Amino acid sequence: MPSPEERLADLGLTLPAPVRVPPDLHLPFTFVNVRGRRVLISGHPAHDAKGNIAGPYGKLGEALTTEEGYAAAGEIALSVLADLKAEIGELSRVAGWTRVFGMVNSAPGFTDQHRVVNGFSDMILEAFGPVAGRHARSAIGVAGLPMDFAMEIEGELELTES
Repeated sequence: MPSPEERLADLGLTLPAPVRVPPDLHLPFTFVNVRGRRVLISGHPAHDAKGNIAGPYGKLGEALTTEEGYAAAGEIALSVLADLKAEIGELSRVAGWTRVFGMVNSAPGFTDQHRVVNGFSDMILEAFGPVAGRHARSAIGVAGLPMDFAMEIEGELELTES
């Protein structure tokens, strides 16, 4: 069975470098928090190939369309996987995803949050397959997010036994 890294490579996708927090930005938390076999992932934006925070920014339904949001959510999944890999070594250590929570910065009347966050869920399912990638999920619209991010996605997963 191919590893998640091999599945992504087969799709022509590469993980960016792990996130690099700008020196002037105080974040008193970690993006990936491992507690035994449980892994909690803080809300993520996307980051570029070098690990620099890259948004997306603005409100869905104004600055971005549902389709652009879907694509951006897939990029956020790759950013999450890059940070996860940096923390645990190999993505094949993931026994299964348990939960994903997407917060979408939404213009008044925008109701496609679920379609936007599908971009993240679809990427996780592509990388991990239907068993390990299966997860519960919520997607909500919010009036604003830090730094005007268009979305922030967090999750939980379980690692295999060592």
